[in-house]
Amino acid sequence: MSSGGRAGKPKEEEQDGMSVHSPCKPPPSSASSLPKEQSQVELELRLLEALEIYPPMRLQGIHRHFVLYGLMEFLKRKFDRHFSAEEVLQLLDRFYNIEMLKTDDDEIDLLTHEEEFSLPQSYFVKEEP
Repeated sequence: MSSGGRAGKPKEEEQDGMSVHSPCKPPPSSASSLPKEQSQVELELRLLEALEIYPPMRLQGIHRHFVLYGLMEFLKRKFDRHFSAEEVLQLLDRFYNIEMLKTDDDEIDLLTHEEEFSLPQSYFVKEEP
């Protein structure tokens, strides 16, 4: 009688003689993704470690490219492979809103503003000993 009750239940209840809800080995399909997930976690941890040295707030303004280069080099040393600026920015985007760090047009105008400069005449007057 108990087997008649089980026959009416969906097939998902049992797979290979084990209940879906019982702890068992992961299916082989997810086993292959395990190293990929571990490497992704390792990559994110190393990025967070690098952010101790290169804080994300310095990704604004004139320091942006130097900090980005520093992050690229840090990850390159840790993983022995090249990381592009785009890859690093994609990683950072998981933790921070990168759009908020981009400079405004007003800041660009301020940084590119040029003024005429000349030394004062007193600089050119030689003092006689």
